[in-house]
Amino acid sequence: MRRKTIYRKVLMLLLFINLIVILVFSYMQIARSIPDKIRIMVGENEDFNFNLPIEADFTVEDMDVISVNNKNVPSNQIKLNFNQPFTIKSSELGNYTINLKLFGFIKFKQIELGVINTTELKPSGSPIGIYVETDGVMILGTGVISGMDGLNYEPSLNKLKTGDYITAANNKPINNKKELIEAIQTCQGKDLLIDVRRDGLKLQYKITPVKTAENEYKIGAWIRDNTQGIGTMTFITKNEEFGALGHGITDIDTSLIMQIEQGHLYSADIMTIIKGKKGVPGELIGVINQNENNQIGDITKNTGQGIFGKVNDKYKVENGWDYLPIGLKQDVELGPATILSCVDDEIKEYGINIDKIDMSNSSTNKGMVISITDEFIENMIYNMEED
Repeated sequence: MRRKTIYRKVLMLLLFINLIVILVFSYMQIARSIPDKIRIMVGENEDFNFNLPIEADFTVEDMDVISVNNKNVPSNQIKLNFNQPFTIKSSELGNYTINLKLFGFIKFKQIELGVINTTELKPSGSPIGIYVETDGVMILGTGVISGMDGLNYEPSLNKLKTGDYITAANNKPINNKKELIEAIQTCQGKDLLIDVRRDGLKLQYKITPVKTAENEYKIGAWIRDNTQGIGTMTFITKNEEFGALGHGITDIDTSLIMQIEQGHLYSADIMTIIKGKKGVPGELIGVINQNENNQIGDITKNTGQGIFGKVNDKYKVENGWDYLPIGLKQDVELGPATILSCVDDEIKEYGINIDKIDMSNSSTNKGMVISITDEFIENMIYNMEED
């Protein structure tokens, strides 16, 4: 009898644990299905249909400019059924915060609502060469130095960290590796005051360079001040502004987004395409025409969503497309679509299928899962890999 009682309690405990796991999993799935950020056009109704079996109270900080289902949001909130379509509209530009509460008091989710102007962009798809210089000298890591006396030293240990940027040495601005190396050699082994930028903070460390057997002074840090590569132009605006890549330029060793001071775009020729595999991104291999005559633009921003800047009159988009109004994430639908790409010395449309849409903004630059359906691309990549 006692054994049956124990079994019954164990089964009830397991049932309770399973119920909790199911509830937590369901909560997380629903939360991921509702975006953390929503963008809408000013003065226009934007339609949403999340098809989720929940109701939530909808409140917004600025009640005068936001309406839901063509009704202004009152101070006592609007009850929203996420299992049915609804519309949101704003009469003013800006950023607003939407609060969702379950049962009127359980905080469920906070959504950032961005109200923007209608914008027209020209899609590109052309290959570009990219060259950027870091804002300061980037620290990749620190290491051991063998001194002239045969002993090992680590002068930068617990001072400089991966991802730091050296901006000055002995109060003199440092813009590149050459200037930093000169400052280290000039100090002749005396203490060097190094100014560092780390996560937006300005720090200063005293580092004593070590003299090596080669009669050189070193601080035991791996550094980088520029990088280059090949990517794809995404769009240009009527004001000749551009967006490219769709992801940030990261350092190959640290995988951190590089903080840039300036950069340039150049024309490029694609030689080989390496097909991406699960866990390994694809790669464009080609030649950057890095000279003044082939400079087609300047890079001003490097962000998680891509690089941005302005093209000059040497950049031409030859793909037959005109300027198009931008589409928002909620406008994207599953199914057949096309992309613009230059895989055979000409920008053309190629078939894809949109398999999945991520509305949660869990990744800044991975909003969709697509598969290539165009036989020409598949055959071309296959033949390149065979060669």
